[in-house]
Amino acid sequence: MHKVVINGIDTRSLPKLKPKECEELLELVKKGDKEAKDKLVVANIRLVLSIVQRFSNRAGSDDLFQSGMIGLMKAIDGFDSKFNVRFSTYAVPMISGEIRRFIKDSTGIKVSRSMRDTAYKALKAKEMLELKNSTSPTMLEIASEIDIPLKEVVCALDAVSETVSLQECVYNDGEDGLLLMEQIADSTQNEETWSTSLALREGIKSLPEREKSVLAMRYYLGKTQTEISKNMGISQAQVSRLEKNALGKIKECL
Repeated sequence: MHKVVINGIDTRSLPKLKPKECEELLELVKKGDKEAKDKLVVANIRLVLSIVQRFSNRAGSDDLFQSGMIGLMKAIDGFDSKFNVRFSTYAVPMISGEIRRFIKDSTGIKVSRSMRDTAYKALKAKEMLELKNSTSPTMLEIASEIDIPLKEVVCALDAVSETVSLQECVYNDGEDGLLLMEQIADSTQNEETWSTSLALREGIKSLPEREKSVLAMRYYLGKTQTEISKNMGISQAQVSRLEKNALGKIKECL
């Protein structure tokens, strides 16, 4: 393992826990074992440091590290084996959220107290309606429940929400990394549609420049064949022939 020193900590000296060991320590923490909690904290410092590195250009790394450690402690206290996820999976958003909260409070736009109160009421109403109906309520239902105009509810929730980039690395232990976009599934993209899209791109790429130009003006810019003929200085019949040839070649690729 390569030596990496962050915030005065040599990551090479930090212990690593096996999943089973982590589970056992978490069970002891639930029983009030302080020593087990200390071991968990030390063993997960590397996780905190890996997340701090993503934000290091936005604030002092020492402050970010302290905020991340607060998030780690909250994750340890709030974790339950019933969640049916690994501890690191549960801890990453807790740590990231605490760091973002620190950055937002220290450098972000201040949100008015009244807007925060509205957001709090909306979130509490959302939880209550979810428990009552076993489904996620709409914004309109939430607004109706707390008797506040829909526009105000939407604005309040948007003001307290955190912006997340799809390129954000949700976990990186120095060897393996995981981007947020890799955890988001697209139900419209399956193997068949993906391969069709790839074949379409390859088919267009192989076309002569004049045929590419015709397709671009016809289907991207929405021009008629007559308009294209004037633009390219050729007859409408030639445009029609170029378009037909191009579509035929693409069809063969598909």
